[in-house]
This record gives sequence, structure tokens and C-alpha cells, in this order.
Amino acid sequence: MKRIILPMIAGFGIAIAFVFTLGFLYWKSQKKDVVFETEAPFVTDIVKKTVATGAIVPRQEVEIKPRVSGVIEELPIEAGQIVKRGDLIAKIQIIPNVVNLNHAEAAVKAARISFENADRELARSRDLFAKKVISQAEYQQAQVAYDLKKQELSSAKDNVQLIREGASRGSGKISNQVRSTVDGMIIDVPVELGQSVIEANTFNPGTTIAFVANMKDMIFEGKVDESEVGKIKTGMELAIHIGAIEDRTFKGVLEYIAPKGEDVEGTIQFEIRAALTVPQDDVFIRANYSANADIVLDRKKQVLAIHESLLLFDKKKEPFVEIETAPQVFEKRPVKLGLSDGINIEVVSGVDADTKIKKQIGKADQKKGKKG
Repeated sequence: MKRIILPMIAGFGIAIAFVFTLGFLYWKSQKKDVVFETEAPFVTDIVKKTVATGAIVPRQEVEIKPRVSGVIEELPIEAGQIVKRGDLIAKIQIIPNVVNLNHAEAAVKAARISFENADRELARSRDLFAKKVISQAEYQQAQVAYDLKKQELSSAKDNVQLIREGASRGSGKISNQVRSTVDGMIIDVPVELGQSVIEANTFNPGTTIAFVANMKDMIFEGKVDESEVGKIKTGMELAIHIGAIEDRTFKGVLEYIAPKGEDVEGTIQFEIRAALTVPQDDVFIRANYSANADIVLDRKKQVLAIHESLLLFDKKKEPFVEIETAPQVFEKRPVKLGLSDGINIEVVSGVDADTKIKKQIGKADQKKGKKG
């Protein structure tokens, strides 16, 4: 008896499990209706703008360079210090050129010999003139020759002193002192005490001792893509956002658009410059702050708009939306569009404020609807 009952129970259990599995798979395969949400147009301001990336820099930034080569002996400045035109920036200890020094010393010896000879000639002419042997004109010629030789000797000595020390006490010329050429703030000192420097000349730009800039007159320098440069013009207002100064927006006025573009990583970009308006408060804007500038290309106030995600396009690239005519019943409606800011877009015609527009959902949202 047991041999018959047990196999029957096992077979019955397997049959129930099989039927349950088939039923579950059938239930899973049934599609549930997706309920589409709708959205109405709204009234808003639409601003079309482009963004230029760049930095805040001083309008006037001057490199201070030495007029002689040598080693920095004094450097009484540091970055952040305010200087006036003519203030001492550095003092250079001159390492004289041996060849030039030898020529200068030889010139001193030759000038001294000529001077001593002119001195003797003047003394002899003075005695002869006192004895009425020579005329006054001849005596004056000897006096002039003496004065010229004296001046040549003094100039030769000054030249030697300039080569050795960079300064001539007799003439008041000092070439080994580097002084500021403008008023402003020292924003960088790229050299150190004891460092060798090279003078600025025809063949060498020279070593920069310091950078001096007017930190009260700052500008924004940035780049704009070629697709946008034709839409901007000088005089436009900019909203400048400085990365290091949060929650602050500074005003700017576009002053310059480069006539020639540059290839930047495969795209052509044009340089722009804008004057920065800095309020007179406790804000200190440092040089080379990174910044972004919003340039308003077009603006429309209080217009009817929809989210761009609601738009669809037919095969002719004509825009349309799906409007609700009855609960969960939709039909296509062509629309005429206006200004867009990339998120919202103006609707000129096709819908009104009471129209309910079908929200477009992606595959992930459709799956959620099926499970729901």
C-alpha cells in the first residue's frame, strides 16, 4: 500500500509546483499599463548666455629688470608690498668684465699722461705770457687744452668706477640700483638675495627682479568658442564669478574681442577682455584668480515656456508635443519655438497655459511603471 501512496503524493506535489511555476511566469509576462504624467506650460524669464573661462589679471603689470649684470646684493622688498615710482627694488653687486676694466684703466693712464703734459704746457705758457713773450690768444689755447685734458681724465676715472661699482659719485650716475618704474603693488619677486642677474639688452631680455601691478584696476581675460564669438560685441555686460570668492558676482564690461582665433585642443577660441568693477569694500582680488564670465546674448521676460525635455521631433525635424485630450489619451500638437536657455524654451504658439503636455519617460522609467 505504501509503495502506491508515496509515489502518488510525490507526483501530485510535482504537478502542483509545475502549475504554480507556469502561473507565475504568465503573471510576470503580462504588461501593466504605464501611467504617463503631464506638465503644463509656465511663464518665466529666459536668458540665453554663453560662458567664457579665464582669469582675473591686472590691466598693467610691469617687469622690473636691471640695467647691469651682477649679483643681487640688497633686496629690500617682498610680494604684497606697495611701492611708488622711484622706490628702491634691489641693489646689484657688479662683477666687472676683465677686458672692459683693462681698457678703462688703460684709458685712465693715457688721459693722465695727456693731462700732465697739458699742465706743464699751461705752466710754461703762463710764464711766457707774464713776460710778454706770447700773446693772450696763445695763452688761452693752452688753458683750453688743459681744461679738456682734465675733463678727459675725470671721465676716464668715472668710467672705471662705473665698471667696478656701477656708480659714479662725480657724475651722480648710479646703474647698479634697480628702482620701480611705476606705482603699484609688488605681486611677485622671482629672484633671491645672492642670485646672479643679467641686464636687459638688445640680445637678452634680462632677468626679472620683480613684477609690479596696479591691483586697483583689474580685468577679466578669457576665451570664447568660435560658435559664440559672432554673437557678442564690445560694450556687453558680463556677470563674472570668481572661484575663490563664493556667493559673489562681479560686474564687467566687454572691452576687447581678438580679431584672430587660436587653436586650443582642436577648437578655435578667441580671446576677450572685460573691465572688472570691484566694489570699494573689504574684497581683495588677487592676480590670476580663475573666473567664469556669463555673457548675456539675448533675454526675454515673462514668456510662456516649457521644459525642453517635453519636446519631440518628427522626420522633418519639426518640433511637436503630445497633449492630453482625455485621461491618458494623447495626440501630437506642432509648436512654434522661440528663445531657449538650454533648460527652458519659449513657446510662441501651439499650446497655452492650460494645456497638459505628456512627459517623456526613458526605458528605466518604463520598467518602473511595469513593476508598479
